[in-house]
Amino acid sequence: MTSELMSSVGRLARFPSNKTAKWLILAVWVVVLAVAYKPAGDLTGAQKNDAVSWLPGDAESTQVLKATERFRSSDEITTVVVYERSGGITPADAAAVRGQVTAFEDLPTVRRDAVGPIPSRDGQALEVVVPVDAGDGGWQTVGTAVERMRGLTHDGPTGLRVHFTGPGGYAADSSDAFAGIDGKLLYAAIGVVVVILLLTYRSPLLWILPVFSSVVALMAAQAVVYLLATRADLTVNAQTAGILTVLVFGAGTDYALLLVARYKEELRRHEDRHEAMAFALHRATPAILASAATVAIGMLCLTLAEMNSTAGLGPVLAIGVAVTLLVMITLLPALLVICGRWVFWPKRPAFGSPEPTASGLWAKVGNRIAIRPRTIWVGTAVVLAVACLGLLKLDATGLNSAEQYTKVFDSVKGQQVLTEHGFADDSSPVQVVVNADKADEVAAAMQGIPGLGEPNTQIPPVGGVKLITAPVEGDVADQAAFDTIKAVRDKVRAVDGADALVGGTSAIYLDIQKASTRDNWVIIPIVLLVVMLILMVLLRAVLSPVLLIGTVILSFGAALGLSTLLFHGVFTHLFDQGGGFAHADASFPLFVFVFLVALGIDYNIFLMTRVREETQTRGTRAGSLVALRATGGVITSAGLVLAATFAVLASLPLVFLTELGVAVALGVILETLVVRPVLVTALNYDLGGKIWWPSKLDRGHDTPDPGAPEPERESISV
Repeated sequence: MTSELMSSVGRLARFPSNKTAKWLILAVWVVVLAVAYKPAGDLTGAQKNDAVSWLPGDAESTQVLKATERFRSSDEITTVVVYERSGGITPADAAAVRGQVTAFEDLPTVRRDAVGPIPSRDGQALEVVVPVDAGDGGWQTVGTAVERMRGLTHDGPTGLRVHFTGPGGYAADSSDAFAGIDGKLLYAAIGVVVVILLLTYRSPLLWILPVFSSVVALMAAQAVVYLLATRADLTVNAQTAGILTVLVFGAGTDYALLLVARYKEELRRHEDRHEAMAFALHRATPAILASAATVAIGMLCLTLAEMNSTAGLGPVLAIGVAVTLLVMITLLPALLVICGRWVFWPKRPAFGSPEPTASGLWAKVGNRIAIRPRTIWVGTAVVLAVACLGLLKLDATGLNSAEQYTKVFDSVKGQQVLTEHGFADDSSPVQVVVNADKADEVAAAMQGIPGLGEPNTQIPPVGGVKLITAPVEGDVADQAAFDTIKAVRDKVRAVDGADALVGGTSAIYLDIQKASTRDNWVIIPIVLLVVMLILMVLLRAVLSPVLLIGTVILSFGAALGLSTLLFHGVFTHLFDQGGGFAHADASFPLFVFVFLVALGIDYNIFLMTRVREETQTRGTRAGSLVALRATGGVITSAGLVLAATFAVLASLPLVFLTELGVAVALGVILETLVVRPVLVTALNYDLGGKIWWPSKLDRGHDTPDPGAPEPERESISV
């Protein structure tokens, strides 16, 4: 981004400080809020939570999902009802279950006959397989159907335990886990933001303006995403919508804190608040714009992912950041100048009052760094590198069924009961689509594969294509099931002319793991390169961006390492969760990386743009200390807000989002309390003007006293 473009942006952004324009801006956003209200509320209904919308389009399991539509409805989700009595199933139990099966089949969403009850070998359990047609409703329809079936089992024999599992049971529990996710995250995010803003501003009133602006940004972003989801086929799911809420609040509060801090500086220098806001926008907007552009472009890199759910996340979050930027440099400034200085009560920044950051905590930290900068940055880097060793315990090979949630849902209990009583998972079989004339050869090839039940070839062929199914032993989402799928694929592909494709639930999980691993290796280097190029353009240097990227990588590794140790040592004991936190989703490293790099670089941008600004009049070393003391407080507050909003994800009963929220929160805290103020400042001070290589900035510049008076500023018309 050239200096001319940044200057133009700065001039454009001063528009909200105009005495007349501020009212126009407020009116425009009020209209936008009214128009966006309904589509924002309808976003939940536009979500796609089916398997195809998550999977890579060219994955083998995706092709099988599409191919099997000719044999049964693609909307059909099998639900397994498992009954258990420790003393053994009685004749009365069996009779009652048969009556319940008849009642299940009478439900409008059950359009084919159920299978069962099937007795276990030990005589202590019964299994019933119920095909539920979800239609267009997805999770919501299945959840409703499962609840109705639960109601039909309430009057069963005393002592007969009932669990709902299989794809339908898991879908129902997922629907429960995501129920009200937008509202839960919204209220939780607002709560933590309000608390931190109250502590930061020490004003009972000022927090209202950033929070209101963030709510406007969120509703406007949700409305835009809804329109694209319904009219441009943008993939949106419950996970994406939840992360959008957190990102908008986190990034919006970051931008608000930076702008308000700069505005307070200028209010002490200018008697007219409109003129003060004009200066604040002129100085702060380029950094905010560069930050938002970095985040948005970083998120758009996710579109290169094979996983449809990950690729769809990129545009959604980029839209959220863009809308948030627009709100925070228009609506928030207008609200601030409309309200006047009184909104800062009881500590109003009076004209001519001293700047408190000149002698604050970060000024003292900077003075200590200046004594031994090399020792400090080397020591800090070593400590962070040691923290990275926790990565040795990270196992991001995926989560099995028992590890999906932070509490034991009924579907997990049901799966355990099935396994304990020796039932193969008939609800989630391996599905093999082959040419009909080769079906017998393929079925023979599937015989004897470890972990695979007897192949079923009874389904009639359609259009010269045959569907063969076989149950998988144990958990369909664990490594043993993946090994079974790999063996099946190897065996059936060896049959000439069969054109065999292997799918099913276990194959879906395996293909997700493979695609996520590929995405990790492809997208992470691309994001690093893109962010580094943006920093080079912004800072007009090569060395400092390279150093900054190095610090971000170190911060990412330390955050991932420490969070992994935290999951293994603490979270396993905190949550009533069958599998503990020993594993992570295959996409976990990528999500943590993208958020930490894209968002963590924000704070380096805020700091380094101020360092560059001060270097022009003070020199690099003195400018680094001035930038630290001027931005330290606001960036720390912004980091705490962002960390707290991401930590809100841990309030949902989902292991992936809990791990993601904690890891990102920990990384942001490291970035704002250790990496940016200590490591980066020490590097700047140690290297001095060399950080701007190859530009000529600060070549042989005499270093003025950092406590020197502020240089005169150009006048700005309001």
